[in-house]
Amino acid sequence: MKRVLLVIAALLSLTVLLAACKKSGDTISTSTAESTPATVEATPAPTELPPYEANVLTGEPKGADYPEGQRITAVMVNNIVAARPQRGLSKADILFEIKVEGGITRFMPVFTDYKTVGEVGPVRSGRDQFFRLILPWQALYVHEGQSVVMQQYAIDYDYGKLNNNDGANGYRDYGRVNWAGKSYNAGSLALEHTMYTNADNIANYISSQNVDMNRTYNSTFFNFVDYRLGTTRDLSNSIDSAYSDKYGPVVSDGQYVEIVHSQSYKTRFIYDEATNEYKMQQNYSDGQWRDTVDEAADNKVLTFPNVIVLYTDIHTYPGHEKTDLQYVEYAWGGIGYYCYGGKCEKIYWQKGTPLEALRLYYLNEDGTCSDTPLEVNTGKSYVAVTDVDFAGNFVHSTLDGVNLSTATTQTYEKSYVEDDAKAGETLGSSTDDLTAAATGSGEAETTTEAPAQETVTEETPAQEETPAEEAPAEETPAENTEAPADETPAE
Repeated sequence: MKRVLLVIAALLSLTVLLAACKKSGDTISTSTAESTPATVEATPAPTELPPYEANVLTGEPKGADYPEGQRITAVMVNNIVAARPQRGLSKADILFEIKVEGGITRFMPVFTDYKTVGEVGPVRSGRDQFFRLILPWQALYVHEGQSVVMQQYAIDYDYGKLNNNDGANGYRDYGRVNWAGKSYNAGSLALEHTMYTNADNIANYISSQNVDMNRTYNSTFFNFVDYRLGTTRDLSNSIDSAYSDKYGPVVSDGQYVEIVHSQSYKTRFIYDEATNEYKMQQNYSDGQWRDTVDEAADNKVLTFPNVIVLYTDIHTYPGHEKTDLQYVEYAWGGIGYYCYGGKCEKIYWQKGTPLEALRLYYLNEDGTCSDTPLEVNTGKSYVAVTDVDFAGNFVHSTLDGVNLSTATTQTYEKSYVEDDAKAGETLGSSTDDLTAAATGSGEAETTTEAPAQETVTEETPAQEETPAEEAPAEETPAENTEAPADETPAE
C-alpha cells in the first residue's frame, strides 16, 4: 500500500517538483533603470570579494594544507551494535547514515583528505545507496566486500580502482573490545567487526595500484553560506520562517532531534548552545541511549553543527528477499529537514539519476519545492537518508520536558544473510533495469513488524553468546575485485 500511495503522490507532484527543483539554464534578468539625476550622488561600488575558495565538503575556507585537485574519500563503516564504538568518525567532514538489511544502519564517513583519516572502522561491505551519493563526485570508495548491486553499479559506471573492495589493504584488530566488553580473541565477537584501515593503508593502496586521485571540483557538496561574508544563517529568520503547512510552522524548535531508521534503530541529537553543535547519541541493545564516540580520538563524542534528515521510500530489491537488500529511491526527491542552531527547517531535496548531485531547496509558501537552493551553514554535517515509513516518528522539539535518561526501544537486528558478491559476478542486467523494477514495487516490501525473537541464519562463533537483539551473519571473506589496469574512471 505504501508503494501505491507513493506512486500516486509522485505522479501528482512530479510536474511541480521538476519545474521547481530541476534547475537548468536559469537566467537572472534585471530591469533597465532610469537615468539618475546629476544632483544625486552615485552609490559607492561594493567592496570586491576575494575568489571563493571553499572546502568542497564543509564550505569553510581552504587552509594552507588543503589537498587542491584531489578526490574526496569515503569509507564504509559498520554500525551494527556489536561494532560500536567505531574509530575515525570524528574526522569525517560529512557522515551519512542509511538503513541497510536487517533493520540496521551503516555509516559512510566522507573525508576531504585521505592523508588525515587516521584509523577508521570497523570497515564493512559497500552498498549502492551510499555509492550513488558520492558517484557524481567520483570519490575513492573504500569498503570490505560489496553487494552484487553495488558491484554492478561499479561495472556500469566504470568505477574501476576507485571502488576499493578490500578495505584499502585493511587489517584485523582481533583484540579490539566493543562497548559490551566482547572481543574476537575471547570468542565472543564476530570476525566482521574487526576490520580497520588507516591513512597509510589507503595511501599505499593508491600508490601501489596507481589510482588516479586527481580531481578538480567546481562546486561544493551543499550550497553553503558564503564564508567570505562572515555571516551565519539564522533559521529563525529564514526566508520561509513565516510559512506554515498543515503540520505547523516550516521552521520550528530543534534543540532535541530524534530520527527513527527502523523498528529499533534510532539516532538522536542534543543541541549545545555553548558550542552551537549537536551531540550525537544512538540507541543500544539494552534500551539505553549512549554517546556516539570515536574510539581512535580518546572516545571523543561526535558533534555536528548541521543535521540533515531526508525522507524517501526504502524497501527490499525485488528478487533479493533472502538478503533483504535495500533499495533507496533517489529519483523522486521528497521532504526533509535541516537542523541548525536549535531550530529545524522543513525542506525539499532532489537527486534524480545516479550521476546527479544531491540538492536541497527551500519550500514555497504553499509547501511546494521552491526555485531557491537551501543555504547550509558552513561546517561538518550529519546526513540521514531515512525510510518515509518512519517520517511520522521524527521528533524535533525544545529540550524542556525531554527526559534524556529514559530508556527506549531495544535495538535488535532482524535475521538476514550478508550479500557479498564474488569477483566478476553480475546481476545479468543493468542497474537501470534493476532500478526500474524496484521503483514503485510493493511486492518485496520488507516487513516492519518486530519479530518476537530473532533467529540466526548463519553460525556465530561457538563461544559467542548471541543476544536476542543482535545476530550478525558470519563473515564471508571479501574477494578482491581489482579493475583492469586500463581503467578510466568517468569524469
